[in-house]
Amino acid sequence: MIPDELGCYEGVPCLVLGAAGFIGRWVAHRLAAARASLWLVSRNGMPRETAPGTRVECDLLNDAQLTGLFESVRPAVTFNLAGYGVRAWEREESLAWATNARLPGKVAEAVARTRDRRWPGLALVHAGSAAEYGPAVGVLSEETDPRPVSLYGRTKLAGAEALRSAALRLDLPCANMRLFTVYGPGEPPGRLLPALLDGARGGGAVELSSGEQSRSFTYVEDVAEGLLRAGRLALRGEAVNLSSGELTPVRRFAEIAAGVLGLDCRQLRFGAGPVREWEMAVHGINPERLRSLVEWLPSTSIAEGVRKTAAARGLPVAACRSHSQLSPAKYGD
Repeated sequence: MIPDELGCYEGVPCLVLGAAGFIGRWVAHRLAAARASLWLVSRNGMPRETAPGTRVECDLLNDAQLTGLFESVRPAVTFNLAGYGVRAWEREESLAWATNARLPGKVAEAVARTRDRRWPGLALVHAGSAAEYGPAVGVLSEETDPRPVSLYGRTKLAGAEALRSAALRLDLPCANMRLFTVYGPGEPPGRLLPALLDGARGGGAVELSSGEQSRSFTYVEDVAEGLLRAGRLALRGEAVNLSSGELTPVRRFAEIAAGVLGLDCRQLRFGAGPVREWEMAVHGINPERLRSLVEWLPSTSIAEGVRKTAAARGLPVAACRSHSQLSPAKYGD
Protein backbone atom coordinates (compact mmCIF):
# COMPACT_ATOMS: atom_id res chain seq x y z
CA MET A 1 0.00 0.00 0.00
CA ILE A 2 1.31 3.45 -0.90
CA PRO A 3 1.16 6.04 1.91
CA ASP A 4 -1.16 9.00 1.37
CA GLU A 5 1.91 11.24 1.27
CA LEU A 6 2.95 9.59 -2.02
CA GLY A 7 -0.43 9.86 -3.74
CA CYS A 8 0.72 13.25 -5.02
CA TYR A 9 2.75 11.44 -7.71
CA GLU A 10 -0.32 10.15 -9.56
CA GLY A 11 -0.10 11.24 -13.18
CA VAL A 12 3.09 13.25 -12.58
CA PRO A 13 5.79 12.85 -15.27
CA CYS A 14 8.78 11.29 -13.50
CA LEU A 15 12.14 10.42 -15.01
CA VAL A 16 14.33 7.78 -13.32
CA LEU A 17 17.99 7.79 -14.35
CA GLY A 18 19.74 4.51 -13.61
CA ALA A 19 16.42 2.68 -13.56
CA ALA A 20 18.07 -0.69 -14.27
CA GLY A 21 20.25 -0.48 -11.16
CA PHE A 22 19.70 -1.89 -7.69
CA ILE A 23 18.10 1.20 -6.13
CA GLY A 24 16.74 2.61 -9.40
CA ARG A 25 14.51 -0.43 -9.91
CA TRP A 26 13.01 -0.01 -6.45
CA VAL A 27 12.37 3.71 -7.00
CA ALA A 28 10.70 2.88 -10.32
CA HIS A 29 8.43 0.27 -8.71
CA ARG A 30 7.50 2.68 -5.93
CA LEU A 31 6.61 5.39 -8.45
CA ALA A 32 4.62 2.91 -10.56
CA ALA A 33 2.63 1.89 -7.48
CA ALA A 34 1.92 5.59 -6.87
CA ARG A 35 0.64 5.74 -10.49
CA ALA A 36 3.21 8.23 -11.71
CA SER A 37 3.77 8.71 -15.44
CA LEU A 38 7.14 6.99 -15.76
CA TRP A 39 10.16 7.22 -18.05
CA LEU A 40 12.85 4.70 -17.14
CA VAL A 41 16.37 5.34 -18.41
CA SER A 42 19.29 2.95 -18.66
CA ARG A 43 22.29 2.59 -20.88
CA ASN A 44 21.93 -1.05 -21.91
CA GLY A 45 18.30 -2.07 -21.58
CA MET A 46 16.15 -3.13 -18.64
CA PRO A 47 15.72 -6.41 -16.77
CA ARG A 48 12.37 -8.13 -17.16
CA GLU A 49 11.23 -7.25 -13.64
CA THR A 50 11.52 -3.50 -14.28
CA ALA A 51 8.43 -1.47 -13.38
CA PRO A 52 5.95 -0.57 -16.14
CA GLY A 53 6.75 2.66 -17.92
CA THR A 54 8.36 4.09 -21.03
CA ARG A 55 11.79 2.51 -21.35
CA VAL A 56 14.56 4.64 -22.82
CA GLU A 57 18.11 3.61 -23.67
CA CYS A 58 20.41 6.60 -23.29
CA ASP A 59 24.10 7.18 -22.68
CA LEU A 60 23.89 9.89 -20.03
CA LEU A 61 27.56 10.72 -20.52
CA ASN A 62 26.82 11.75 -24.12
CA ASP A 63 25.82 15.41 -23.91
CA ALA A 64 23.67 15.32 -27.04
CA GLN A 65 21.75 12.26 -25.85
CA LEU A 66 21.29 13.78 -22.39
CA THR A 67 19.93 17.02 -23.84
CA GLY A 68 17.61 15.18 -26.21
CA LEU A 69 16.26 13.02 -23.40
CA PHE A 70 15.19 15.98 -21.26
CA GLU A 71 13.82 17.98 -24.18
CA SER A 72 11.69 14.97 -25.14
CA VAL A 73 10.36 14.02 -21.69
CA ARG A 74 10.25 17.40 -19.88
CA PRO A 75 9.74 15.72 -16.49
CA ALA A 76 8.29 17.29 -13.39
CA VAL A 77 10.60 15.24 -11.15
CA THR A 78 13.88 13.55 -12.01
CA PHE A 79 15.38 10.88 -9.75
CA ASN A 80 19.09 10.52 -10.44
CA LEU A 81 20.20 7.02 -9.40
CA ALA A 82 23.00 6.86 -11.97
CA GLY A 83 26.36 6.17 -10.36
CA TYR A 84 29.63 4.33 -10.78
CA GLY A 85 31.88 2.58 -8.28
CA VAL A 86 29.54 0.65 -6.00
CA ARG A 87 30.13 -2.71 -7.70
CA ALA A 88 33.44 -4.38 -6.97
CA TRP A 89 34.47 -4.40 -10.64
CA GLU A 90 33.77 -0.68 -11.24
CA ARG A 91 37.25 0.77 -10.81
CA GLU A 92 37.85 2.94 -13.90
CA GLU A 93 38.75 6.36 -12.53
CA SER A 94 37.71 8.34 -15.61
CA LEU A 95 34.21 6.84 -15.53
CA ALA A 96 33.90 7.58 -11.82
CA TRP A 97 34.66 11.26 -12.38
CA ALA A 98 32.41 11.48 -15.45
CA THR A 99 29.43 9.74 -13.82
CA ASN A 100 29.61 10.76 -10.18
CA ALA A 101 31.29 14.17 -10.34
CA ARG A 102 30.34 15.85 -13.63
CA LEU A 103 26.99 14.27 -14.54
CA PRO A 104 24.96 15.68 -11.58
CA GLY A 105 25.69 19.27 -12.62
CA LYS A 106 24.78 18.53 -16.24
CA VAL A 107 21.55 16.85 -15.15
CA ALA A 108 20.72 19.86 -12.97
CA GLU A 109 21.17 22.21 -15.92
CA ALA A 110 19.02 20.01 -18.18
CA VAL A 111 16.31 19.82 -15.50
CA ALA A 112 16.34 23.60 -15.06
CA ARG A 113 15.79 24.12 -18.80
CA THR A 114 13.00 21.61 -19.31
CA ARG A 115 11.18 20.85 -16.03
CA ASP A 116 7.43 20.99 -15.65
CA ARG A 117 7.07 23.88 -13.19
CA ARG A 118 3.57 22.91 -12.09
CA TRP A 119 5.12 20.40 -9.69
CA PRO A 120 5.52 22.15 -6.30
CA GLY A 121 8.28 19.93 -4.90
CA LEU A 122 11.83 19.04 -5.90
CA ALA A 123 12.64 19.00 -9.60
CA LEU A 124 15.67 16.78 -8.99
CA VAL A 125 16.21 14.14 -6.31
CA HIS A 126 19.86 13.06 -6.40
CA ALA A 127 21.21 9.93 -4.72
CA GLY A 128 24.35 10.90 -2.86
CA SER A 129 26.38 8.70 -0.54
CA ALA A 130 27.62 8.51 3.04
CA ALA A 131 31.02 7.85 1.42
CA GLU A 132 31.14 11.61 0.86
CA TYR A 133 31.97 12.02 4.57
CA GLY A 134 34.99 9.75 4.56
CA PRO A 135 36.21 8.17 7.84
CA ALA A 136 34.20 10.52 10.05
CA VAL A 137 34.19 10.29 13.84
CA GLY A 138 31.83 11.39 16.60
CA VAL A 139 28.14 12.00 15.92
CA LEU A 140 27.47 12.30 12.20
CA SER A 141 25.07 14.92 10.85
CA GLU A 142 24.70 17.03 7.73
CA GLU A 143 26.98 19.58 9.43
CA THR A 144 29.88 17.09 9.57
CA ASP A 145 32.77 18.27 7.39
CA PRO A 146 33.08 15.85 4.42
CA ARG A 147 36.60 14.50 3.94
CA PRO A 148 36.35 11.50 1.61
CA VAL A 149 39.39 9.33 0.99
CA SER A 150 38.08 6.76 -1.52
CA LEU A 151 37.68 7.41 -5.23
CA TYR A 152 33.95 6.78 -4.92
CA GLY A 153 33.59 9.19 -2.00
CA ARG A 154 35.66 11.94 -3.63
CA THR A 155 33.76 11.78 -6.90
CA LYS A 156 30.36 11.63 -5.17
CA LEU A 157 31.25 14.70 -3.09
CA ALA A 158 32.37 16.55 -6.22
CA GLY A 159 28.99 15.74 -7.78
CA ALA A 160 27.18 16.97 -4.69
CA GLU A 161 29.10 20.25 -4.83
CA ALA A 162 28.30 20.65 -8.54
CA LEU A 163 24.64 20.03 -7.77
CA ARG A 164 24.62 22.58 -4.97
CA SER A 165 26.32 25.19 -7.18
CA ALA A 166 23.85 24.64 -10.02
CA ALA A 167 20.88 24.76 -7.64
CA LEU A 168 21.89 28.17 -6.29
CA ARG A 169 22.81 29.57 -9.69
CA LEU A 170 19.62 28.31 -11.39
CA ASP A 171 17.27 28.57 -8.39
CA LEU A 172 16.58 24.87 -8.84
CA PRO A 173 14.64 22.87 -6.24
CA CYS A 174 16.77 19.77 -5.64
CA ALA A 175 18.40 17.76 -2.87
CA ASN A 176 21.38 15.49 -2.37
CA MET A 177 20.00 12.51 -0.44
CA ARG A 178 22.99 10.78 1.13
CA LEU A 179 22.42 7.03 1.25
CA PHE A 180 24.12 4.77 3.76
CA THR A 181 24.61 0.98 3.50
CA VAL A 182 21.68 -0.07 1.33
CA TYR A 183 20.80 -3.77 1.21
CA GLY A 184 17.95 -5.93 -0.07
CA PRO A 185 16.63 -7.79 -3.13
CA GLY A 186 18.62 -7.06 -6.27
CA GLU A 187 21.78 -6.08 -4.41
CA PRO A 188 24.83 -6.74 -6.60
CA PRO A 189 27.26 -9.56 -5.77
CA GLY A 190 30.43 -8.92 -3.84
CA ARG A 191 28.64 -7.29 -0.89
CA LEU A 192 27.82 -8.47 2.61
CA LEU A 193 24.27 -9.80 2.34
CA PRO A 194 24.72 -11.46 -1.09
CA ALA A 195 27.75 -13.30 0.34
CA LEU A 196 25.68 -14.49 3.31
CA LEU A 197 22.87 -15.59 1.01
CA ASP A 198 25.34 -17.55 -1.11
CA GLY A 199 26.64 -19.19 2.06
CA ALA A 200 23.11 -20.18 3.05
CA ARG A 201 22.47 -21.66 -0.38
CA GLY A 202 25.78 -23.47 -0.82
CA GLY A 203 26.82 -24.22 2.75
CA GLY A 204 30.36 -22.92 2.32
CA ALA A 205 32.38 -20.56 4.48
CA VAL A 206 31.70 -16.83 4.26
CA GLU A 207 34.87 -14.76 4.56
CA LEU A 208 34.25 -11.47 6.36
CA SER A 209 36.20 -8.63 7.89
CA SER A 210 36.54 -8.47 11.68
CA GLY A 211 33.05 -6.97 11.69
CA GLU A 212 33.83 -4.44 14.39
CA GLN A 213 32.99 -1.44 12.19
CA SER A 214 29.44 -0.08 12.46
CA ARG A 215 27.19 0.97 9.61
CA SER A 216 23.71 2.38 9.18
CA PHE A 217 22.11 -0.50 7.26
CA THR A 218 19.04 0.67 5.32
CA TYR A 219 16.63 -1.68 3.55
CA VAL A 220 16.26 -0.71 -0.10
CA GLU A 221 12.46 -0.37 -0.02
CA ASP A 222 12.84 2.20 2.78
CA VAL A 223 15.39 4.04 0.67
CA ALA A 224 12.98 4.21 -2.26
CA GLU A 225 10.20 5.51 -0.04
CA GLY A 226 12.51 8.08 1.52
CA LEU A 227 13.53 9.38 -1.91
CA LEU A 228 9.89 9.74 -2.97
CA ARG A 229 8.98 11.49 0.27
CA ALA A 230 11.90 13.88 -0.27
CA GLY A 231 10.51 14.73 -3.71
CA ARG A 232 7.77 16.77 -2.04
CA LEU A 233 10.25 19.15 -0.35
CA ALA A 234 11.52 22.60 -1.28
CA LEU A 235 15.33 22.60 -0.96
CA ARG A 236 18.10 24.15 -3.04
CA GLY A 237 20.81 21.52 -3.31
CA GLU A 238 21.19 20.79 0.40
CA ALA A 239 22.31 17.40 1.66
CA VAL A 240 19.99 15.19 3.73
CA ASN A 241 21.13 11.93 5.34
CA LEU A 242 18.67 9.15 4.50
CA SER A 243 19.26 7.08 7.63
CA SER A 244 17.27 5.79 10.58
CA GLY A 245 20.01 7.00 12.90
CA GLU A 246 20.73 3.42 13.95
CA LEU A 247 24.21 1.91 13.85
CA THR A 248 24.85 -1.82 13.71
CA PRO A 249 28.26 -3.53 13.77
CA VAL A 250 28.90 -5.61 10.67
CA ARG A 251 29.43 -8.65 12.90
CA ARG A 252 25.98 -8.22 14.42
CA PHE A 253 24.37 -7.80 10.98
CA ALA A 254 26.00 -11.06 9.87
CA GLU A 255 24.85 -12.87 13.02
CA ILE A 256 21.29 -11.60 12.63
CA ALA A 257 21.28 -12.70 8.99
CA ALA A 258 22.72 -16.09 9.98
CA GLY A 259 19.85 -16.57 12.44
CA VAL A 260 17.27 -15.73 9.79
CA LEU A 261 18.89 -17.86 7.08
CA GLY A 262 19.72 -20.84 9.26
CA LEU A 263 23.44 -20.40 8.69
CA ASP A 264 25.76 -22.16 11.11
CA CYS A 265 27.75 -19.34 12.69
CA ARG A 266 30.88 -21.46 12.22
CA GLN A 267 30.51 -20.64 8.51
CA LEU A 268 31.19 -16.98 9.31
CA ARG A 269 34.95 -16.43 9.04
CA PHE A 270 35.39 -13.08 10.79
CA GLY A 271 38.81 -11.53 10.21
CA ALA A 272 39.42 -13.36 6.94
CA GLY A 273 38.95 -10.17 4.95
CA PRO A 274 40.28 -6.61 5.39
CA VAL A 275 38.44 -3.63 6.87
CA ARG A 276 38.17 -0.82 4.34
CA GLU A 277 40.41 2.12 5.21
CA TRP A 278 37.57 4.60 4.79
CA GLU A 279 35.16 2.98 7.26
CA MET A 280 33.52 5.52 9.57
CA ALA A 281 34.30 5.56 13.27
CA VAL A 282 31.14 7.45 14.24
CA HIS A 283 29.34 6.54 17.44
CA GLY A 284 26.01 8.00 16.36
CA ILE A 285 24.05 9.40 13.43
CA ASN A 286 21.68 12.30 14.02
CA PRO A 287 18.53 11.64 11.92
CA GLU A 288 16.67 14.78 12.96
CA ARG A 289 16.94 16.62 9.67
CA LEU A 290 15.27 13.81 7.74
CA ARG A 291 12.67 13.33 10.45
CA SER A 292 11.79 17.03 10.57
CA LEU A 293 11.60 17.39 6.80
CA VAL A 294 9.51 14.33 5.89
CA GLU A 295 8.10 13.26 9.27
CA TRP A 296 9.36 9.73 8.67
CA LEU A 297 12.40 7.51 9.22
CA PRO A 298 13.39 4.12 7.75
CA SER A 299 11.92 1.43 9.99
CA THR A 300 12.53 -2.03 8.46
CA SER A 301 14.53 -4.13 10.93
CA ILE A 302 17.58 -6.04 9.73
CA ALA A 303 15.88 -9.37 10.44
CA GLU A 304 12.83 -8.40 8.39
CA GLY A 305 14.95 -6.99 5.57
CA VAL A 306 16.95 -10.21 5.39
CA ARG A 307 13.74 -12.28 5.42
CA LYS A 308 12.33 -10.29 2.49
CA THR A 309 15.59 -10.59 0.58
CA ALA A 310 15.77 -14.34 1.15
CA ALA A 311 12.15 -14.74 0.05
CA ALA A 312 12.90 -12.82 -3.15
CA ARG A 313 15.71 -15.33 -3.86
CA GLY A 314 13.48 -18.30 -3.06
CA LEU A 315 15.49 -19.23 0.03
CA PRO A 316 13.84 -20.62 3.17
CA VAL A 317 14.23 -18.74 6.45
CA ALA A 318 14.73 -20.15 9.93
CA ALA A 319 13.30 -19.02 13.23
CA CYS A 320 15.38 -16.12 14.51
CA ARG A 321 17.92 -17.00 17.15
CA SER A 322 18.28 -14.94 20.30
CA HIS A 323 21.08 -12.75 18.93
CA SER A 324 18.86 -11.63 16.06
CA GLN A 325 16.64 -9.86 18.57
CA LEU A 326 19.44 -7.55 19.72
CA SER A 327 18.66 -3.91 19.08
CA PRO A 328 21.19 -1.83 17.16
CA ALA A 329 22.64 1.28 18.77
CA LYS A 330 20.62 4.44 18.23
CA TYR A 331 21.61 8.08 18.19
CA GLY A 332 21.40 9.37 21.75
CA ASP A 333 21.90 5.97 23.44
